[in-house]
Amino acid sequence: MKDKFNLAICQMNVEDNKNKNISKALSMIEIAAQNGSDIVVLPEMFNCPYQNSKFAIYAESISGGETVNAISKAARELSVYIIAGSIPEKDGDKLYNSSLIFNRNGDIIGKHRKVHLFDIDVEGKITFKESDTLAAGSEATVVETEFCKLGVAICYDMRFPELLRNMALEGARVIVVPGAFNMVTGPAHWEPLIRVRALDNQVYMAVASPARDINASYVAYGNSMIVDPWGTIVGRAGENEQIIYSQIDLALIEKIRIELPLLKHRRTDVYK
Repeated sequence: MKDKFNLAICQMNVEDNKNKNISKALSMIEIAAQNGSDIVVLPEMFNCPYQNSKFAIYAESISGGETVNAISKAARELSVYIIAGSIPEKDGDKLYNSSLIFNRNGDIIGKHRKVHLFDIDVEGKITFKESDTLAAGSEATVVETEFCKLGVAICYDMRFPELLRNMALEGARVIVVPGAFNMVTGPAHWEPLIRVRALDNQVYMAVASPARDINASYVAYGNSMIVDPWGTIVGRAGENEQIIYSQIDLALIEKIRIELPLLKHRRTDVYK
């Protein structure tokens, strides 16, 4: 395995038009690949407005879906890994918020269904209930790549340390989180959560948001971010559409884990 590889996050505008969203994603993936990226990450619900009324309309099955086929082809032709943000996945009579992981051959090597559904009601500020339309996943997701193991979670999942800790214990060195925090939770919690999850698991965190659209019914915070295992922000977007890049240094993870051996110092006899 290589000690270093390049990761890109595509913070893209998401419109109420699936074809335009797919086209934008493909364009940004191509730019990222041309700039030497080995792994390219898309945001949560990159082909669909983040809106309960849209999920069923935009939903696809994994087999033969328009979005899935397009991303698979891009991964194969550009020879990059793609963590395809998330899309509304249709499986029988259920819908899931699902992230697909593609290898350089365009094969799906993993799928994460959002485990923790975003059901919140912040009085006077924001109410959203994914459970009105979506079903919850039931597994932590870790996939093997030629570089290292990657963990994948989605947005609200990041608030639950047990899930990400399980990924780290399963060998994940990088945890990728497509996420669409909003203008209430984002300014307050986005950066602290990302940095703490990197610190307490001693991993790289790569968190991909849609760009901010103040005219959307749900306004994403933006600020996609890559944080190293020391908690240092090594890549950060603003609010607008852009691609951010960072080199992932696996040797740094091992160095920090030797110097500050948090995972070895866990007292599982005290807490179960």
